[in-house]
Amino acid sequence: MIELQAYEVWFVTGSQHLYGEETLRKVEEHSRILAKALDDSSVIPVRVIFKPVVKTPEEILTICKQANATPNCVGIITWMHTFSPSKMWISGLNALQIPLLHLHTQFNRDIPFDSIDMDFMNLNQSAHGDREFGFIMSRMRINRKVVVGHWENESVQKKIGSWTRVAVGKSTLKTMKVVRFGDNMRQVAVTEGDKVAAEIAFGLSVNTHGVGDLVEVIRQISDAEIQELMQEYEDSYQLMPSLYQNGSARSSLIEAARIELGLKAFLHDGGYGAYTNTFEDLHGMRQLPGIGSQRMMAAGYGYGGEGDWKTAALVRLMKVMAAGLPGGNSFMEDYTYHFDPQNPMVLGSHMLEICPSIAAGKISCEVHPLGIGGKEDPVRLVFNGAPGPALNVSLIDLGNRFRLLVNEVEAVEIDREFPKLPTARVLWKPQPDMETGLHAWILAGGAHHTGYSQNLTTEYIEDLAEMLGIELVVIDKNTTIRNLKSTLTLNEIAFR
Repeated sequence: MIELQAYEVWFVTGSQHLYGEETLRKVEEHSRILAKALDDSSVIPVRVIFKPVVKTPEEILTICKQANATPNCVGIITWMHTFSPSKMWISGLNALQIPLLHLHTQFNRDIPFDSIDMDFMNLNQSAHGDREFGFIMSRMRINRKVVVGHWENESVQKKIGSWTRVAVGKSTLKTMKVVRFGDNMRQVAVTEGDKVAAEIAFGLSVNTHGVGDLVEVIRQISDAEIQELMQEYEDSYQLMPSLYQNGSARSSLIEAARIELGLKAFLHDGGYGAYTNTFEDLHGMRQLPGIGSQRMMAAGYGYGGEGDWKTAALVRLMKVMAAGLPGGNSFMEDYTYHFDPQNPMVLGSHMLEICPSIAAGKISCEVHPLGIGGKEDPVRLVFNGAPGPALNVSLIDLGNRFRLLVNEVEAVEIDREFPKLPTARVLWKPQPDMETGLHAWILAGGAHHTGYSQNLTTEYIEDLAEMLGIELVVIDKNTTIRNLKSTLTLNEIAFR
């Protein structure tokens, strides 16, 4: 569902006519080598396309307009091999509508001490050519990513690679469609938001379909399709005995398969990347989608419970950015706390809908009563989340702006049984510690729903916030409540 190789970034090198044709030929030769090396890099998931060296304001404006108009071009990488007077770049940068990465590098890694002369110096001027370029972007208040280091270094290529993933995410966000089956859970504040403001800021469209529209598609699913999916369930998961053929709850699994196939058809046919539902609006459905929502997330769709369209879009965005990386991303909720002074932890879970991409060990397919919703017992996948570093990310509508809030956490290995808890779950320790992490999240207005990621780092979310021009607040090992309060106060002023 997510093919990053279908996207590209353009490699654009700046120079000028001052140095003569021989120097410009060398600049182009070196630029081709850099672009090919980045295109061949295993840590850069998109195509890196060489573009001719730009030397005039007209050439720069043309290449920026062409990049804007190329649907699968999600960003440009710029490098000043020589000095490129930055007034030439003003019109092009004003026209550019896609993200920009400024690569501050040079062709040669080392200074050739024995042979260096003025010809070499005139050709290899990135050290001050990139400073000229950096100034004009600062002068124009342009958000951009700056990566510093030699282009052959893996650390440099990894930074470029992560930025390209975020650029693909931003491009996807511009055309993302989120469907809401029913409305928000009644009386809940944080799952609400200004959908018009979101479309202006991000591009995504959020619209509602009555549950009856989905039910109509569910009813059209054939028995043959259901039987094929039932076999997939049996091959993929450990089914509880009552769900097997002739088991007492077999009909629940059949209905769950029918719902999943209906969801899949509705989302595919409508071109939707994410969706929401709520247990308060299930008219015409026999059970709340459990395994269906879990498997739709595993297939790359975003999901938000109780009508939470912001988190649904965020989960989809995180899955796009992380496509192909080990680990998973899921809708998540901070459910309850373990306040043991020696081992404090958060239990993350939800009624049903945690993505199996974050699982460690066996995944069990089970059916159990659900105390809310008033429908038949839903089928769900039950598992423990994998240990390791992770992020909880919340997208919040503060009225005058959107805020991305990140808490770095450490998920722990689950070595205890949950014999009476029929849900998927994760245990984690918030950074910098339990008390500070929770305190900071509350002060920053973080939602109880989040996007949980095992494979994205804070740098991805930071790049995303910069590309979107929205506020970012990070809770990590260096966070103190005093400093966080100062940050929130200053941000309130800056974004007013």
